[in-house]
Amino acid sequence: MKSLFYLLAVTMLSAAFVSCSHHKTNLIGADTLKTIHNNGVNIAYTDTGKNDTTLLFVHGWAINKGYWQDQMEYFGKRYRVVAMDLPGFGQSGKNRKEWDTKTFASDVDSVIKALDLKKVILIGHSMSGDIVLQSAIDNPTAVIGLVGVDNFKNPGQPVTEQSKKEFEAAMAQMKLHFKAVATAYFNQTLFSKTTTAPIRKRILDDVNRADSVIAIASMADGNDFKEIDKLKEAKKELYLINSDIQPLDSTYLIASKIPYKVYYIHGSGHYPMIEHPQKFNQSLDKVIGDIDKAKL
Repeated sequence: MKSLFYLLAVTMLSAAFVSCSHHKTNLIGADTLKTIHNNGVNIAYTDTGKNDTTLLFVHGWAINKGYWQDQMEYFGKRYRVVAMDLPGFGQSGKNRKEWDTKTFASDVDSVIKALDLKKVILIGHSMSGDIVLQSAIDNPTAVIGLVGVDNFKNPGQPVTEQSKKEFEAAMAQMKLHFKAVATAYFNQTLFSKTTTAPIRKRILDDVNRADSVIAIASMADGNDFKEIDKLKEAKKELYLINSDIQPLDSTYLIASKIPYKVYYIHGSGHYPMIEHPQKFNQSLDKVIGDIDKAKL
């Protein structure tokens, strides 16, 4: 999520110095790769399974919908499961200039609208925590559940002038040395001791292939999205499936009386859905069950 990247970008500095249309395009395995268009930008997604309830997965920074493959296979047997590439990443288009939370949320909104989804559980990894939160606000009737994946670690924590300056300096370094800064950042901050070499390589390869201009721009409004205010506006319980490396600071959630539940994936880095998919799926199963009970 954006505020998480705002705070973690400070670490980078020290580490390194809605119009919609719908059509089928082609097949990937058993899933159908499809696209819609939001204001002229192509949005690629996969859609599998059948159920009145849809799990809509949104990936994190500089990666793609393929990171949800284990979840699509597991949950697609019981639910409708949609995974999308945010514009600028994966197989989606890049032909626009806006890469902020509100615009990304409109992309999620366009998928919900184009597919006429009615009972949606939004699952957003990393920076997409803020994106799916905004989409939940945009779609109060369709969205029945809100799930963050390794994000919302300290919502509401004030940002100091010093940290703002450090963030700006980190972004400046990233513009100059994108791959070097990103690699140092991931190795020192987002991977755990147990993150395997193949997973590290997969993530770093995807990050290094990302369009650096878009990747950096997508971080730029990190301090402008007021998470506590948005959570109040959403009026939904916040579910979190997080690594336990950095435990949740719930100070402002509690002070603001925002309902939440957190499930920790022990030993995982920033990517629990691919590092420990079985544990992750079990936790998400519990979340879905809790959401279902609340709707009875």
